[in-house]
Amino acid sequence: MSESAAGSLTHDELLALKHVALDGGLTGTVTVSCSGLGDRLDASTQTASRRLQALEAGGYLDRERVADGQLVSVTDGGEQALRSEYADYRQLFESPTELTLTGTVTTGMGEGKHYISLPGYERQFDSRLGYTPFPGTLNVELDTASIHARADLPGQASVPIDSWEDDDRTYGAATCYPATVERDGRAFEPAHIIVPDRTHHDEENLELIAPIKLRDELDLDDGEMLAIHVAEAELK
Repeated sequence: MSESAAGSLTHDELLALKHVALDGGLTGTVTVSCSGLGDRLDASTQTASRRLQALEAGGYLDRERVADGQLVSVTDGGEQALRSEYADYRQLFESPTELTLTGTVTTGMGEGKHYISLPGYERQFDSRLGYTPFPGTLNVELDTASIHARADLPGQASVPIDSWEDDDRTYGAATCYPATVERDGRAFEPAHIIVPDRTHHDEENLELIAPIKLRDELDLDDGEMLAIHVAEAELK
């Protein structure tokens, strides 16, 4: 749980990103004209250009100006944004399904032990998760398929952890996703994936908390594979 802020897309920017992806920008580089994009967005050429600029600045697109327009491709960050939006629509229109993520155990930066034990978080973990976590997180580096599947995580059952402050500073909010951790047929619960609103981790990594030390409970060493089964969200 750390401190760099993550950006977010506006509705209009997401719509522009979707059109670029529909044109083939998700799988390769496509030529986009601002006038053509503006027509599809019901916006001016200048507005379409500004949206492409914003998407590039946010790391959602790569683009290069050419004589007949701009060569544009959707970045990994852009794909994750689209997958997250897709997960929201799946939650609206499809029956919930269990999400399973797989990856290998890795050593983190050691920040989890400090943040997990702070009283403003610890009180919320105890009241909302039903346990006080072991002081530290289990770090998992996801495999390629799970990096993409992670975009479905916001559609799963979750528990919010609120931001709080003390005399020195403000500490950011986080979201916890109930999960079962499995290795070689041995499983442990309760555990939670914890996703801070502000984090240094990229989409390839997950942090897990539990009331015990998961490394010891499941005999885990760095490089060993495990599966994380995330609880389904209830239909509303």
